[in-house]
Amino acid sequence: MDSSSSPRFHEPAPPSRFVARIALLFSAPLFINGFALPFFPVWLASLSFDAAQISVILAVPMFVRVFSAPVAGMIADKLGERTRLLLWSAGLSLLTALGLFVSHAFWAVLAIYTLQGVVYSPYVPIVEAVALTGVRRWGFDYARMRLWGSIAFICATMIGGALISRFGAMMVLPAMTVGFVAMVAVTFLAPRVGAPRRPSTLTTLADPPPKALRAPDIQMLLMGVGLVNGSHGMLFAFSALYWTSIGFSGTEVGLLWSAGVAAEIAMFVAAKMILVRVSLWGMIFSGAGLAILRWLVFPLDLGFWGYFALQCSHAFTYAIMHTGLQTMLVRRVAERQETAAQGLYFFYTGIFTALCTFVSGIFYGWFGVHGFLSMAVAAFIGFALLIVAWTIQPQSSGSSGMSSEPS
Repeated sequence: MDSSSSPRFHEPAPPSRFVARIALLFSAPLFINGFALPFFPVWLASLSFDAAQISVILAVPMFVRVFSAPVAGMIADKLGERTRLLLWSAGLSLLTALGLFVSHAFWAVLAIYTLQGVVYSPYVPIVEAVALTGVRRWGFDYARMRLWGSIAFICATMIGGALISRFGAMMVLPAMTVGFVAMVAVTFLAPRVGAPRRPSTLTTLADPPPKALRAPDIQMLLMGVGLVNGSHGMLFAFSALYWTSIGFSGTEVGLLWSAGVAAEIAMFVAAKMILVRVSLWGMIFSGAGLAILRWLVFPLDLGFWGYFALQCSHAFTYAIMHTGLQTMLVRRVAERQETAAQGLYFFYTGIFTALCTFVSGIFYGWFGVHGFLSMAVAAFIGFALLIVAWTIQPQSSGSSGMSSEPS
């Protein structure tokens, strides 16, 4: 039989301006994050909340969305067209942002911000799923789409820093609200790609992990990287508060946050070159080891440029380790289990970040900036789990950068 006469599946043409539309969908929520991550704790402090209360307000939504996000993922998959859920997520998030203007009592802020975490959390994962559909079906460049989200984050931190220098903490809620309005607007541009052909990353969290992901070395690997990621919790919660307390301006705080994200972008751009020169375990161990050093050094009197250099280490304490992990999962996990692996990674990182954020309030309240040493302990435990993962990995996984010799 002539192979040319056999039926072949042909993808329909991609939605028009797919890359530009996905870039906008990434940009809007990350623009919000550029205001919220550095400066929302500053707004909370302006309400006279102490460190423990601030950490609770930041940590509880993290805990809740680890469990609410899979439900949202299942709803999105069952809708057929996942982007239908984006408008609900954006619209309800905007309403919760407006709700923060109404009452500034601790329990009211905690309840509203937790609800915001629930309704906001599925937005970026759904955009990720649609973007990856474009990569698989039509060969679009994921990095080119995602890059604009990082650029939007940097722009927001710089704008937020300038605004907070001029107007103080009162600028935070209006700036976030403008971002949510923009998020609602760009949602109408979401490309329609039809029903998903595989479950989303979030949906897989509702099911037991496949046998391959239950292997002890994979579990230790995911927990170790998740814990090192989680050790950044105190940075997210209290770095801006500390830097402003020692006299840095809002613009300088924005620059410090931007430096970390810019270094992360640079590392992702260089990742292909690094992958051919450094083993995957070398990438993971270097990131975890530098995370320990980062939190040990943070309490020192470094000055602006010292902290600027330290922020640039984010290229290693997150980006290079994340790249090494993702590449390792590609080599160890079958394609059909890809989303389940990503779901577990989301789970461990979310849980450990929430835990570290919660305890950071206690240690920052007790010890001030020296509380960052507790994050060094968390990163050290994560590093130890990674050592265990490397030690017990199957010998057959030693090829292609996964040798039993760290390098």
